[in-house]
Amino acid sequence: MNESDYTYSSIPNDVALKIASSLEVTDLSCLSCCSRVWRDLWGSDCLWEPLFKQRWPLLYEDVLKDPDFKGWRGFYIKQHKEMKDQADSVVKFVEKCLQSESIQVNDYLKAIECLKLMGFGFKDVQMLLLKPKLNVLLNLVGLHYCLNILKVPASDVMEALNSSNIKNRQICIKWWKLGRWFYGFRMRDEFHFRCLSLEDLASSKDDEDVLGVLQRGAIHEVLQVQISIVSSRSNAWA
Repeated sequence: MNESDYTYSSIPNDVALKIASSLEVTDLSCLSCCSRVWRDLWGSDCLWEPLFKQRWPLLYEDVLKDPDFKGWRGFYIKQHKEMKDQADSVVKFVEKCLQSESIQVNDYLKAIECLKLMGFGFKDVQMLLLKPKLNVLLNLVGLHYCLNILKVPASDVMEALNSSNIKNRQICIKWWKLGRWFYGFRMRDEFHFRCLSLEDLASSKDDEDVLGVLQRGAIHEVLQVQISIVSSRSNAWA
Protein backbone atom coordinates (compact mmCIF):
# COMPACT_ATOMS: atom_id res chain seq x y z
CA MET A 1 0.00 0.00 0.00
CA ASN A 2 1.49 3.36 -0.99
CA GLU A 3 1.40 6.48 1.15
CA SER A 4 -1.65 7.96 -0.61
CA ASP A 5 -3.68 4.78 -0.11
CA TYR A 6 -2.66 4.62 3.53
CA THR A 7 -3.68 8.23 4.14
CA TYR A 8 -7.05 7.65 2.52
CA SER A 9 -7.72 4.46 4.48
CA SER A 10 -7.86 6.45 7.71
CA ILE A 11 -10.83 8.46 6.40
CA PRO A 12 -14.29 6.82 6.36
CA ASN A 13 -15.93 6.76 2.94
CA ASP A 14 -18.91 8.84 3.98
CA VAL A 15 -16.63 11.54 5.44
CA ALA A 16 -14.39 11.55 2.36
CA LEU A 17 -17.40 11.84 0.04
CA LYS A 18 -18.84 14.64 2.17
CA ILE A 19 -15.59 16.58 1.83
CA ALA A 20 -15.38 15.85 -1.90
CA SER A 21 -18.93 17.09 -2.50
CA SER A 22 -17.80 20.63 -1.63
CA LEU A 23 -14.96 20.63 -4.17
CA GLU A 24 -14.87 22.04 -7.68
CA VAL A 25 -14.50 19.84 -10.75
CA THR A 26 -10.83 20.74 -11.21
CA ASP A 27 -10.08 19.74 -7.61
CA LEU A 28 -11.81 16.39 -8.02
CA SER A 29 -9.90 15.72 -11.22
CA CYS A 30 -6.57 16.46 -9.51
CA LEU A 31 -7.39 14.21 -6.56
CA SER A 32 -8.33 11.40 -8.92
CA CYS A 33 -4.74 11.35 -10.15
CA CYS A 34 -3.29 10.72 -6.69
CA SER A 35 -3.94 6.98 -6.53
CA ARG A 36 -6.14 4.18 -7.82
CA VAL A 37 -8.19 4.14 -4.60
CA TRP A 38 -8.81 7.86 -4.73
CA ARG A 39 -9.68 7.66 -8.43
CA ASP A 40 -12.36 5.06 -7.73
CA LEU A 41 -13.82 7.11 -4.88
CA TRP A 42 -13.83 10.48 -6.67
CA GLY A 43 -15.43 8.88 -9.72
CA SER A 44 -18.57 8.05 -7.76
CA ASP A 45 -21.88 9.01 -9.37
CA CYS A 46 -23.02 10.63 -6.13
CA LEU A 47 -20.36 13.32 -6.71
CA TRP A 48 -20.66 13.86 -10.45
CA GLU A 49 -24.43 13.71 -10.85
CA PRO A 50 -25.07 16.95 -8.86
CA LEU A 51 -22.16 18.63 -10.67
CA PHE A 52 -23.73 17.75 -14.01
CA LYS A 53 -27.18 18.86 -12.88
CA GLN A 54 -25.83 22.19 -11.63
CA ARG A 55 -23.94 22.95 -14.83
CA TRP A 56 -26.43 21.62 -17.41
CA PRO A 57 -29.89 21.53 -15.77
CA LEU A 58 -31.71 21.45 -19.12
CA LEU A 59 -29.77 18.38 -20.26
CA TYR A 60 -30.06 16.54 -16.99
CA GLU A 61 -33.45 14.91 -17.67
CA ASP A 62 -32.33 13.61 -21.08
CA VAL A 63 -29.00 12.11 -20.04
CA LEU A 64 -30.30 8.62 -19.32
CA LYS A 65 -31.72 8.44 -22.85
CA ASP A 66 -28.20 8.58 -24.25
CA PRO A 67 -27.17 5.07 -25.43
CA ASP A 68 -23.55 5.82 -24.53
CA PHE A 69 -24.32 6.74 -20.94
CA LYS A 70 -21.89 4.88 -18.69
CA GLY A 71 -21.81 6.98 -15.54
CA TRP A 72 -22.00 10.62 -14.59
CA ARG A 73 -18.27 11.30 -14.51
CA GLY A 74 -17.74 10.00 -18.03
CA PHE A 75 -20.77 11.84 -19.35
CA TYR A 76 -19.68 15.05 -17.63
CA ILE A 77 -16.25 14.84 -19.26
CA LYS A 78 -17.80 14.11 -22.66
CA GLN A 79 -20.14 17.10 -22.39
CA HIS A 80 -17.34 19.35 -21.15
CA LYS A 81 -15.20 18.47 -24.17
CA GLU A 82 -18.08 19.30 -26.50
CA MET A 83 -18.62 22.67 -24.81
CA LYS A 84 -14.89 23.40 -24.94
CA ASP A 85 -14.82 22.72 -28.68
CA GLN A 86 -17.72 25.12 -29.13
CA ALA A 87 -16.04 27.73 -26.95
CA ASP A 88 -12.88 27.37 -29.04
CA SER A 89 -14.90 28.15 -32.17
CA VAL A 90 -16.14 31.38 -30.57
CA VAL A 91 -12.59 32.26 -29.53
CA LYS A 92 -11.35 31.74 -33.10
CA PHE A 93 -14.22 33.82 -34.49
CA VAL A 94 -13.46 36.77 -32.19
CA GLU A 95 -9.73 36.56 -32.83
CA LYS A 96 -10.41 36.54 -36.59
CA CYS A 97 -12.53 39.68 -36.27
CA LEU A 98 -9.96 41.61 -34.24
CA GLN A 99 -8.42 44.61 -35.97
CA SER A 100 -5.59 46.34 -34.11
CA GLU A 101 -6.84 44.92 -30.80
CA SER A 102 -10.40 46.15 -31.36
CA ILE A 103 -13.65 44.66 -32.59
CA GLN A 104 -16.75 46.16 -34.19
CA VAL A 105 -19.96 45.80 -32.25
CA ASN A 106 -21.73 43.69 -34.91
CA ASP A 107 -19.06 40.98 -34.67
CA TYR A 108 -19.12 41.27 -30.88
CA LEU A 109 -22.87 40.67 -30.82
CA LYS A 110 -22.51 37.72 -33.20
CA ALA A 111 -20.16 36.06 -30.69
CA ILE A 112 -22.76 36.50 -27.94
CA GLU A 113 -25.47 35.10 -30.19
CA CYS A 114 -23.28 32.04 -30.83
CA LEU A 115 -23.08 31.35 -27.10
CA LYS A 116 -26.86 31.62 -26.89
CA LEU A 117 -27.42 29.20 -29.77
CA MET A 118 -24.92 26.74 -28.27
CA GLY A 119 -26.82 26.75 -24.98
CA PHE A 120 -23.94 27.94 -22.81
CA GLY A 121 -24.66 28.19 -19.10
CA PHE A 122 -22.99 30.33 -16.45
CA LYS A 123 -20.60 27.57 -15.41
CA ASP A 124 -19.57 27.00 -19.05
CA VAL A 125 -18.72 30.67 -19.46
CA GLN A 126 -16.90 30.78 -16.13
CA MET A 127 -14.74 27.77 -16.96
CA LEU A 128 -14.13 28.45 -20.66
CA LEU A 129 -14.26 32.22 -21.27
CA LEU A 130 -13.60 34.03 -17.98
CA LYS A 131 -9.93 33.07 -18.05
CA PRO A 132 -6.90 35.38 -17.70
CA LYS A 133 -5.04 33.76 -20.60
CA LEU A 134 -7.75 34.82 -23.05
CA ASN A 135 -8.08 38.23 -24.69
CA VAL A 136 -9.98 40.63 -22.43
CA LEU A 137 -12.52 41.14 -25.23
CA LEU A 138 -13.43 37.46 -24.92
CA ASN A 139 -13.80 37.97 -21.17
CA LEU A 140 -16.16 40.84 -21.99
CA VAL A 141 -18.23 38.64 -24.33
CA GLY A 142 -18.64 36.12 -21.50
CA LEU A 143 -19.48 38.79 -18.92
CA HIS A 144 -22.06 40.45 -21.20
CA TYR A 145 -23.66 37.09 -22.03
CA CYS A 146 -24.01 36.18 -18.34
CA LEU A 147 -25.50 39.52 -17.29
CA ASN A 148 -27.78 40.34 -20.23
CA ILE A 149 -28.72 36.94 -21.67
CA LEU A 150 -28.56 34.50 -18.74
CA LYS A 151 -29.55 37.19 -16.21
CA VAL A 152 -27.00 35.92 -13.71
CA PRO A 153 -26.97 38.08 -10.55
CA ALA A 154 -24.20 40.69 -10.65
CA SER A 155 -22.83 39.42 -7.35
CA ASP A 156 -22.25 35.96 -8.84
CA VAL A 157 -20.53 37.43 -11.89
CA MET A 158 -18.36 39.58 -9.63
CA GLU A 159 -17.35 36.50 -7.66
CA ALA A 160 -16.45 34.69 -10.90
CA LEU A 161 -14.32 37.64 -12.08
CA ASN A 162 -12.56 37.77 -8.74
CA SER A 163 -11.84 34.02 -8.58
CA SER A 164 -10.44 34.14 -12.14
CA ASN A 165 -8.32 37.18 -11.26
CA ILE A 166 -9.60 39.22 -14.23
CA LYS A 167 -11.80 41.82 -12.52
CA ASN A 168 -9.26 44.63 -13.07
CA ARG A 169 -8.78 44.00 -16.79
CA GLN A 170 -9.88 47.04 -18.77
CA ILE A 171 -11.61 47.76 -22.05
CA CYS A 172 -12.45 50.91 -24.02
CA ILE A 173 -15.80 51.61 -25.66
CA LYS A 174 -16.15 54.30 -28.34
CA TRP A 175 -19.39 55.28 -30.00
CA TRP A 176 -20.76 58.06 -32.19
CA LYS A 177 -24.29 59.34 -31.70
CA LEU A 178 -26.19 61.26 -34.32
CA GLY A 179 -26.22 64.99 -33.62
CA ARG A 180 -29.44 66.41 -32.19
CA TRP A 181 -31.69 68.84 -33.98
CA PHE A 182 -31.68 72.38 -32.63
CA TYR A 183 -33.99 74.99 -34.16
CA GLY A 184 -33.99 73.28 -37.52
CA PHE A 185 -30.24 72.60 -37.58
CA ARG A 186 -28.52 69.33 -36.85
CA MET A 187 -25.71 69.72 -34.36
CA ARG A 188 -22.38 67.92 -34.67
CA ASP A 189 -22.35 64.19 -34.05
CA GLU A 190 -21.52 63.30 -30.46
CA PHE A 191 -18.44 61.25 -29.67
CA HIS A 192 -18.44 59.13 -26.50
CA PHE A 193 -15.44 57.37 -25.02
CA ARG A 194 -15.30 55.19 -21.92
CA CYS A 195 -12.50 53.16 -20.35
CA LEU A 196 -13.54 50.87 -17.52
CA SER A 197 -12.76 47.55 -15.89
CA LEU A 198 -14.74 44.33 -16.08
CA GLU A 199 -15.54 44.85 -12.40
CA ASP A 200 -17.02 48.28 -13.17
CA LEU A 201 -19.25 46.77 -15.86
CA ALA A 202 -20.44 43.96 -13.63
CA SER A 203 -21.13 46.21 -10.66
CA SER A 204 -22.69 49.05 -12.73
CA LYS A 205 -20.23 51.57 -11.32
CA ASP A 206 -20.12 53.49 -14.58
CA ASP A 207 -22.42 56.49 -14.88
CA GLU A 208 -23.67 55.44 -18.30
CA ASP A 209 -25.24 52.16 -19.39
CA VAL A 210 -22.31 50.93 -21.48
CA LEU A 211 -23.65 47.39 -21.64
CA GLY A 212 -26.87 48.85 -22.96
CA VAL A 213 -24.95 50.60 -25.74
CA LEU A 214 -23.21 47.33 -26.59
CA GLN A 215 -26.47 45.38 -26.51
CA ARG A 216 -28.24 47.77 -28.89
CA GLY A 217 -25.26 48.10 -31.23
CA ALA A 218 -25.13 50.55 -34.12
CA ILE A 219 -28.83 51.31 -34.58
CA HIS A 220 -31.04 54.38 -34.64
CA GLU A 221 -29.10 57.34 -33.21
CA VAL A 222 -25.88 55.36 -32.62
CA LEU A 223 -23.80 55.44 -35.80
CA GLN A 224 -20.89 53.21 -34.82
CA VAL A 225 -19.61 51.31 -31.80
CA GLN A 226 -16.07 49.98 -31.32
CA ILE A 227 -14.70 47.92 -28.44
CA SER A 228 -10.97 47.77 -27.81
CA ILE A 229 -8.29 46.88 -25.31
CA VAL A 230 -7.15 49.79 -23.14
CA SER A 231 -3.56 49.41 -24.34
CA SER A 232 -4.73 49.43 -27.95
CA ARG A 233 -3.15 51.99 -30.26
CA SER A 234 -5.82 51.56 -32.86
CA ASN A 235 -6.25 54.63 -35.03
CA ALA A 236 -9.39 53.40 -36.74
CA TRP A 237 -11.29 56.46 -35.52
CA ALA A 238 -8.45 58.93 -35.46
